Amino acid sequence: MLTQSVSFFTLAPELWPSVLALLLSALAVMGTPGPSTLSVTAVGAAFGLRRSMAYVLGINLGTVSVLLAVAAGIVAMLMSMPQLAPFLLAASLAYILYLAYRIATAPPLAGPVEGQAVGSAPSFLGGYLLGIANPKAYLAISAVFAGSSLPFADPLLEALAKLAVLSLLIVAIHTVWLLAGVSLSRLLRDPLASRLLNIAFAAILLVTTFWAAFG
Repeated sequence: MLTQSVSFFTLAPELWPSVLALLLSALAVMGTPGPSTLSVTAVGAAFGLRRSMAYVLGINLGTVSVLLAVAAGIVAMLMSMPQLAPFLLAASLAYILYLAYRIATAPPLAGPVEGQAVGSAPSFLGGYLLGIANPKAYLAISAVFAGSSLPFADPLLEALAKLAVLSLLIVAIHTVWLLAGVSLSRLLRDPLASRLLNIAFAAILLVTTFWAAFG
């Protein structure tokens, strides 16, 4: 244990710059607008903070599942079977179309208390499904995970450190986008403003999704 502690502190001057570089590159690739981040913002704006939490938890766990799949090489295995790609892409797009419809048709928040929109917000399962069906997540996470390195001699320890850093970043990114959406929910008491903004969010979600899939 003492040897491990000494080696860790010896490694620390090299480790933190590498971790910072990993965070900055991941933030640039994973934190930009995409299906999951925009959907979190749209759900936060349409349904408020409290009723969005289950959906955002699902998004986080779904995206972390993608991260684990990338680390385990499962994505590479699936990519080696191109006959599966059209079915996976079709399922992803079908769910995102449904989610865009839910966002576009969400009613305005009903009263002065945050989170009291009429109708049900997207569920935990819905968030998880989008997290694992998000085409941008596979591309972005694969690029960051394979294109970065941390100064560990043991490849397993390096992979575990990347998993820990990127998992925390996934949660932080979606939290920031959620809070951005919730800040807009204060403007959505007016039915017309609510409808226009929700339709705009739904349209942007569709555009970014199709761009990630086919762009």
